[in-house]
Amino acid sequence: MDAEQPPLDVSSDREDHLKRERTARSFVTSEDVARLAGVSRSAVSRTFTPGASVSADVRHRVQEAARTLGYRVNRLARSLISDQSNLVGVVGANLSLPFMARQLDELSRALLRRGMQCLLLNAAEAEQGITPLIELILEFRVRAIVVMSGSPPSSIIDECMANGVRVILVNRQADDTEADTIISDDLSGARIAAERLLRAGCWRIGVVGSGAQTPTQIRRRGAFVDCVKEAGIEPVVWASGETTYETGMDAARGLLSAHDLDGVFCVTDLMALGFLDGARAMGRRVPEDLSVIGFDDILQSEWAAYRLTTVRQSMSDLTESVLAAIEREMTGERGGLAHEVLPVELVERATVRTVA
Repeated sequence: MDAEQPPLDVSSDREDHLKRERTARSFVTSEDVARLAGVSRSAVSRTFTPGASVSADVRHRVQEAARTLGYRVNRLARSLISDQSNLVGVVGANLSLPFMARQLDELSRALLRRGMQCLLLNAAEAEQGITPLIELILEFRVRAIVVMSGSPPSSIIDECMANGVRVILVNRQADDTEADTIISDDLSGARIAAERLLRAGCWRIGVVGSGAQTPTQIRRRGAFVDCVKEAGIEPVVWASGETTYETGMDAARGLLSAHDLDGVFCVTDLMALGFLDGARAMGRRVPEDLSVIGFDDILQSEWAAYRLTTVRQSMSDLTESVLAAIEREMTGERGGLAHEVLPVELVERATVRTVA
């Protein structure tokens, strides 16, 4: 214990002297606090360690010195010493897209509420794949890694698991790996969209995706095409450009100029909004002449200018499933990997003809 230390000297002269000594440094250290409080560095450490033994007098001295100097605990350094941290690595690309931005927003806020922090790496320019990004995240001794974009090879997943780091794949799958997988039921959602268009009496049907061959788009487009073909209809497929509003507009101009379509499924809401604006600019009435369905239920799909009928995947369910996987790691449950398929539902608004 450090009760024998002299009383705390916070005179302006001593305080000014300490501040002058550390003008070349950017952060106050525990050593600075110890010197001002007149205690050992271990006493400072114990003061800011929950449950550690420290006398009331020493605690008061250290806290006063910390307030005077503006000291903050270096949690990253502590995690490196203990080989444990509350950092959760997140790898994602296309972060400006509405669905991805909302997903990241909800996940990062939920992590913070549970005492964890989000370490985000943007994979937008990961030309060599996301393996280097995951290797970089591992250097920060993260608790878990959430992969929102890209498909990590099994070798890097195995390395993560060997280091006690859980890998959680969101809306992507990796066979024969020790990773949690949490996906929305894209297959059922695409079939729901196809069946809704067929019930609306649509027989000249198209499906709009981008040139990005992501697992999500492949699942949605493939399931939709299969369902429409089962009804004896050969759908027109658009798969070009980026996953953007502008691609939706391009698809409307291209498809509606060449085909007299009466029903279209867009594999994301963002492209569906562009398709709606492009179709209306060409004089098509929605839903009288043309029915349109999207997927994701982004916030913009509710706007009065669109009122888009879409397939909703629950963002709260997705976030809670990710958190549950992380917390299994924190409680020592190394086994029992999650392989969850989250249900979806059709949200009826105003872009599909009503069924008589």
